[in-house]
Amino acid sequence: MQIYKVGGAVRDRLLGIPVTDIDRVVVGASTEEMLAKGFRPVGADFPVFLHPRTGEEYALARTERKSGRGYGGFTFHASPEVTLEEDLIRRDLTINAMAEDDHGHLTDPYQGQRDLQARVLRHVSPAFAEDPLRVLRVARFAARYAGLGFTVAPETLELMRQLSESGELQALTAERSWKEISRALMEEQPQVFIQVLRDCGALKVLLPEIDALFGVPQPEIHHPEIDSGVHTLSVLLQAAHHKQPLTVRWACLLHDLGKGLTPQEEWPRHIAHEHKGLKLIKAVNARFKAPRDCQELALLVGEYHTHGHRALELKPSTLLELLHSFDVYRRPQRFEEFIVACEMDARGRKGLEQRSYPQADYLRGAATAARNVAVQPLLEQGFKGPELGEALKRERLKALKVYKEAASA
Repeated sequence: MQIYKVGGAVRDRLLGIPVTDIDRVVVGASTEEMLAKGFRPVGADFPVFLHPRTGEEYALARTERKSGRGYGGFTFHASPEVTLEEDLIRRDLTINAMAEDDHGHLTDPYQGQRDLQARVLRHVSPAFAEDPLRVLRVARFAARYAGLGFTVAPETLELMRQLSESGELQALTAERSWKEISRALMEEQPQVFIQVLRDCGALKVLLPEIDALFGVPQPEIHHPEIDSGVHTLSVLLQAAHHKQPLTVRWACLLHDLGKGLTPQEEWPRHIAHEHKGLKLIKAVNARFKAPRDCQELALLVGEYHTHGHRALELKPSTLLELLHSFDVYRRPQRFEEFIVACEMDARGRKGLEQRSYPQADYLRGAATAARNVAVQPLLEQGFKGPELGEALKRERLKALKVYKEAASA
């Protein structure tokens, strides 16, 4: 029995990056031997075991054969006869197909070190094209390591293009797709993920609503970058640069989908794109079964982001309606995420990345003014039920009028 560290643990150590997860493969062992040593089985599809003391995962070396469509369409074979090289060749990228023993000796049969040094993401074997999930994985790795200068090898991008055209991407489950998308969005350069998907034709299959934005112009006075797709990628980069949470990044990605529906004769204007985009945002949310908080914020940002940009001009009554739409009295954090999404949208424009966004503090102040209206005095005046609600609304409107006048002074 021989045990090796494999995959990301080896790759990141060689890159000088902190190693967070350690995967181990066991060569020359059977399931019975693992059980005899006290390992606990946990793998449903292939033999994976938990160490009796540390709880870390150990997988038996295995081979795989394509047996159906999609990510799960594989038959696995694990036995003591499977070699380390046979196990490594089934992996996606050469930089993930290296192994290291306890003495630090590296096994690198597919030139992973060479590609690490060349900063290239390259597939290990033609079997890469059998797994559609690898399209998303490679795009995610491109986003993760873009800052180190990594790019996708042309021949690998071609295989990704073939996969995108094969219909295999449609076989991916919503859960698997969302796991890769959400992880990619949380990388330092998530816009690279979207760009790589577009480069290989996967974006128009998985997210046609985003793909449709490229080539759609916007008024240059507001958008020096002009292209709606380029703007979306810039907004996503700003969200990552400012370390925003997944909810905000998802909303930033989807906020302008309505612009893809504007007839060409109306370009570069996009009248009512906020409302037109809501049905598309709902469709994307449903397609990937995004978490509820991501779904809700994406819809609210899509509908109201132009309100955010015009915050200083809004009438107190409109401002009150906006606050009510976000339920700022019970869910203040959601309104805060809306504000920062609007700020990322404003900064995601060529040459305007550093400009100030006074609307943010103005909206925060408005929310505070409305929340500070006390209910108790109204109860003491005898208001209750619907009448209490109307009285509270009137008092909040008064507070916003006072706030607006003070802010304008």
